[in-house]
Amino acid sequence: MSGALLLVLVPAVVTGAAVLRWQRPAWYWLAIGAPYAMVRVRLAYASVMDACGLAVPPSRARLLLARVTRTDIPPDRPPRLAALRPTRTGLVLRLRLRPGQDAFDVAAATDRLRHSFRMHGVTSREVKAGVVELRMTGYDVLRRVQMPAGARAEGLRIPVSLCEDGSVHFRDYRQVPHSLNLGATQSGKSVYQRRLVAELARQHVALVGIDCKQGVELAPLARRFSALADNADAAAELLETLVAMMADTYLVIRREQRLSADIPDAEITADIWGLPEHLRPVPVVLLIDEVAELALFANAAEKKRRERIVTSLVRLVQLGRAAGIYVEICGQRFGSELGDGITMLRAQLTGRVAHRVNDEASAKMAFADISPDAVLAATMIPTDRPGMAIVGDSSGGWVRTRTPFTSLRQAVSACNAHAHRTPGLPELAPFRPALPGPVPVPGPAAEQPPLAA
Repeated sequence: MSGALLLVLVPAVVTGAAVLRWQRPAWYWLAIGAPYAMVRVRLAYASVMDACGLAVPPSRARLLLARVTRTDIPPDRPPRLAALRPTRTGLVLRLRLRPGQDAFDVAAATDRLRHSFRMHGVTSREVKAGVVELRMTGYDVLRRVQMPAGARAEGLRIPVSLCEDGSVHFRDYRQVPHSLNLGATQSGKSVYQRRLVAELARQHVALVGIDCKQGVELAPLARRFSALADNADAAAELLETLVAMMADTYLVIRREQRLSADIPDAEITADIWGLPEHLRPVPVVLLIDEVAELALFANAAEKKRRERIVTSLVRLVQLGRAAGIYVEICGQRFGSELGDGITMLRAQLTGRVAHRVNDEASAKMAFADISPDAVLAATMIPTDRPGMAIVGDSSGGWVRTRTPFTSLRQAVSACNAHAHRTPGLPELAPFRPALPGPVPVPGPAAEQPPLAA
């Protein structure tokens, strides 16, 4: 009887584990994968570190003691394993380096450590002098992106995508006010934008959109937008209106400073976040769907319009942060071939996001002035993983992320559900999108009156 029971239980357990691994990989890892991986790492730690070149010879005192006592020479010593803990996607190792070791040595050996510990990925970062943290992922977290339940938006800090080490990438507009989003067709650039809009729709913020493709990307989300331009002429006027709003906001900030010797330093501000609540203007996020449509021109009139647009954009990205105006620019290419002022505009965009690109030159437009390694990583994004991107900033750091799929229907539902949060700004009233009325429900055909004889 016990043998027959085992024949039933073993296939059931194996099948259940396989289903759990596919449907809930994080649960499978915490229940089965993490305990086994922790035991494997603990037992093989010293030998793996030695094989990866991360062990140092013993100190002179220990060598002298071995000679005096005529004992065997002690082996090379690996970094001290200060902590080992599991996470929902992998393991975290805290290492204390020995004298003579360097954090760059550990970073250079991450690929060897990945193979030796049989993990999916290993990343390294220096916590402080002499302390290095290794984050190991036990499975491919970017294959089927599942955002953690605890990833919540806090003001203008919103969760956008999942990093390859299992952490969440947040788009923090107060820390990185302006950003560039590059990507080829079908690379997931629009999905990234929908995710931004869906998360921002829940916050106290005014959304302003420019979509020169007649609004096909942003018009369905119009119920949550305070202003929307679907052609270049309207975009030029809208940008100049934002510049005027920015100037008015600076006048408010300057008026409320009232500098004097008896005012505490904490009450002196140079941006909207230090203003009293009743005087603080609502922050504005400007989303531009395809920047090339604003920079291209075919005649003299369009050239003058282009100069107005580029000048306004440069002013906004240079001065808009303190006034609470944040710019998100999307496009397939963003190079000097778009004309004068483009490289100056790009230099002001701190955040950089590059989805799959068609050539290396497009990746260089985002990361050439930041990190050559990020350029190489952007060119290696596979075509079968839309939404995967390289995220970097002006500090030179970068990480591989993937945005969870957000359909247009989901983004529209989020905007419609939070349409009551749309601020009514008087300056932007001429650009408020015209919302369609309710669609009449088809019913039985009304009886037609008889024709006159």
